[in-house]
Amino acid sequence: MKSTGWNKRFWASTRGRIILLLRGGSRTVNDLTAALSLTENAVRTQLDRLARDGLVHSSGTRPGTRKPNIIYDLTAEAEQLFPKVYGPILRHFLDELAVRLTAKKLDEIVHAVGHRVAASHRADVQADSLPGRVAQAVMVLRDWGGMAESEQHDGKLVIRCFDCPLAVAVAGHPEVCRLVETMLADLLSVPVHQRCQAEPAPQCYLAIESSAD
Repeated sequence: MKSTGWNKRFWASTRGRIILLLRGGSRTVNDLTAALSLTENAVRTQLDRLARDGLVHSSGTRPGTRKPNIIYDLTAEAEQLFPKVYGPILRHFLDELAVRLTAKKLDEIVHAVGHRVAASHRADVQADSLPGRVAQAVMVLRDWGGMAESEQHDGKLVIRCFDCPLAVAVAGHPEVCRLVETMLADLLSVPVHQRCQAEPAPQCYLAIESSAD
């Protein structure tokens, strides 16, 4: 992924440099002051702003000359600032599987992976009602990086995702949509039918069967 001008400016700023330093390990204000050649007040001001943005948090203390020094670390949310190459790698992996396996075998593997993914998110989707579970499943897709929402369409619940979190892998591999379909069916405990759009840009459309609850 190429860096944009905005990205370059951010990583060259004090906030960006602090994040990069913390990505390498825990730091105190003194550590950051020495590394950045700034005053303690300047570093504390930036740390306060990063903490308000949910990117930095205090994680403990370290013995100091006069009093303990607070240790700072990145939050899990800060990791989203760093691009990952999971999508392209998954696409290449699926390309190779498609060459080596029959369509039926590939479909079996996709469904098996969908069940595994659902199991890993079971704790995130536990509402008693179907609408509640749908809302929680939408949050899972948002955590993946998708712009997801639920809506009513012809009296049925539908999950739509206008920015598919697996868009890079979906191109040429519609079976990825079936993986998500399987995952959601497991989490919602009702049948789910994907009617996703692959072209011109991947968009998820997952129709949810009603249930007794």
